[in-house]
Amino acid sequence: MFVGTIVLSGLNAYWVQTMLIKKSEDYAALLVENLNHQIFLQFVVPVAMKYGKIQLRNKEQFKWMDKVVKSTLHGFKVEHVNIYDRQNTISYSFDSKQIGKKNIGGTGYQHAVDGESSSTLVQRGNFLEVLIGFPEESRLITFAPLHAEQPLSAIEGPVLGVVEIIQDLTDDHKKIFRLQVRILQTCFVVMVFLFLILRFVVKRGEGIIQRRSIERIRLQEELDRAKHLSSLGEMTAGISHEIRNPLGIIRSSAELLSKKMKQTDPDNSVPDIIIEESSRLDDIISDFLNFARPKTPNFRSCRVEKIIEKNLTFLAMHIKENGYHIDKHYSDDLPEIKADSDMLYQAFLNILINSIQAMPKGGRLSIKAFVDEQSIVLKFEDEGKTITQDELEKIWDPFFTTKEKGTGLGLGIVKNIIEAHNGSISLDNRSSRGVCVTIKLPVI
Repeated sequence: MFVGTIVLSGLNAYWVQTMLIKKSEDYAALLVENLNHQIFLQFVVPVAMKYGKIQLRNKEQFKWMDKVVKSTLHGFKVEHVNIYDRQNTISYSFDSKQIGKKNIGGTGYQHAVDGESSSTLVQRGNFLEVLIGFPEESRLITFAPLHAEQPLSAIEGPVLGVVEIIQDLTDDHKKIFRLQVRILQTCFVVMVFLFLILRFVVKRGEGIIQRRSIERIRLQEELDRAKHLSSLGEMTAGISHEIRNPLGIIRSSAELLSKKMKQTDPDNSVPDIIIEESSRLDDIISDFLNFARPKTPNFRSCRVEKIIEKNLTFLAMHIKENGYHIDKHYSDDLPEIKADSDMLYQAFLNILINSIQAMPKGGRLSIKAFVDEQSIVLKFEDEGKTITQDELEKIWDPFFTTKEKGTGLGLGIVKNIIEAHNGSISLDNRSSRGVCVTIKLPVI
């Protein structure tokens, strides 16, 4: 676009120069016509009547001619004038040194003798100056015939001589060049501005395309993950159902066996071990089923701070015995929300248990609840060990756990519950030590 603008600017400069030359030629033609009329009426006729013939070598006649020419051209942009006779000799000139020189008119003189006017543009300067239209000097040389005027002449319009008018166009060409420079500067500024806008638009477009590509890849990964989890959930639900029935029979049988063994062999603890492991296995199956078949929330008005207090009441004995300190910070403007209080109770309980288990030797657990725009924000902060970046990337994956005993489904169940309430959950390391779990629940 900028190159095209430069070419267009050059063409405009060429057209302006052409118009300038044409205007100067017309200007010269008008001057010659006026000069021809004044010379014939004010010089040729009076001199011929007074002296009988015209001889510019005569000082009085030369002064007469000089007065007529200069008074006629006074105020006009003419740098130099030469008048030739029929023998191609300069009879009159602004420069006295030129008078008397012969055969220097060239083709312009010959055309004028034949009755035709012609103009030639002469430029002086180096090649680059002439090429870009900014020559050091620029002059338009015009040759035109001097005619006898009717009805004073018996012969119809004979050519009495040739007049050469030189116009200095240097200043006009400089003005055109400065105009051209201003046009190029303006175009350059406009092009730079447009380039910056286009660059901004392209970069913004590239960013949008990149974000959409990343989002598309992320959505595809989530879709594949959802399909995988759906298949895994269906399989888990089926297997869990098939395991739970015989497991119940095993546990019932172990309880009967335990009662009989207390009568015959009270020290035998095998039945109790079977009962304990059966219960633990039943809890694992319950986690599988809760993850594979999440419940649909039964939305009712509730208050999150009351649900948390209920969790803390349930864990009160464990908290007291193991030396945990609970810091609670509830905002006074917490509103009611529409939620399933039982499901939120289960989610908060899992988070609290994880926080407590992360501090086996006791510690401080901070619980904060406040309003942020149209959401209630809950933060659970513990003083346990931090989680590595690799673990953070896998923390929401099913069956991933950092505990020796665990199914890796606890946080997955919590995430399902929060998302079922149109909320969000995130887990990050604290700046000092420990982990912060942040939950956002919409205020409906």
